[in-house]
Amino acid sequence: MNSSTSGLRPWIELVRWNKPSGRLILLVPAGWSLWLTPSAPPNASLVGLILIGGLAVSGAGCIANDLWDQRFDGQVERTQSRPLARGALQRPQAFSLLIVLLLISLGVVLCLSDESRSLCLSLAVAALPPILLYPSAKRCFAFPQAVLALCWGFAVLIPWAAAEAQLSWNPALISCWIATLLWTFGFDTVYAMADRRDDAQIGLRSSALSLGDSATSVVRICYGFTCLSMAIAASTAQIAAPFWPFWLMATVLMQASCSPLTREQASMKLFARHFSRQVQVGSLLLIGLVLARALT
Repeated sequence: MNSSTSGLRPWIELVRWNKPSGRLILLVPAGWSLWLTPSAPPNASLVGLILIGGLAVSGAGCIANDLWDQRFDGQVERTQSRPLARGALQRPQAFSLLIVLLLISLGVVLCLSDESRSLCLSLAVAALPPILLYPSAKRCFAFPQAVLALCWGFAVLIPWAAAEAQLSWNPALISCWIATLLWTFGFDTVYAMADRRDDAQIGLRSSALSLGDSATSVVRICYGFTCLSMAIAASTAQIAAPFWPFWLMATVLMQASCSPLTREQASMKLFARHFSRQVQVGSLLLIGLVLARALT
């Protein structure tokens, strides 16, 4: 590895671009939202702006998380090699990149159409507190994954507002938002299962700890209602028949992905694999929406 690459590596790790699953999993519900809007399919420029904004916000959230948790990350097996925890980067450097990413996110909003810019800016400002404060929820709230789910919900609201220049009580929007909340709570609960032992020892909280032996059952229920909500969203948006085979595959695979979680020998790698698998399953729903819109 040459010096320039090794010098960039801690920065790439700080925003988790070395682990693309976590970045893509935020963009999936944004795609759901864009292709469920009445004006779908969206134009390429809007899709590009949502991609850039999603990556910037996701990176900013990772940095905020590491800044909050620096003194804990070194005590958790899964996170002890993160750049701040191991000293590869210092807090001022991380904070500087956080500001840059937030400015990029603001720039994306300012590039939106005159009709939608004000609403999207309001939503972006409203999203900042839960995004930046999510890490502190692990110190005082039994279900911090619910806070993360609220953060993910803005990945549905902002693209919809950008495309439609309004937020209404549209059943497709509401159902997609609910599906995103439930899906996020489910997969992040599984993600937290990898840290149960370490979190318990250092006094951090998670839904995986709070739910105990019921965690996998709750995740199954969340995934079941996720797919039901997406079915309602697609039906009310009058999504064409090509979507439904993809919906059926995603529904089956979400439930199947929970089966290994009950094994006594379930490992950290298994929990991480489940998280990555959700990107693929969520993408099936998105592919179905895109094809259905393209063929009608």
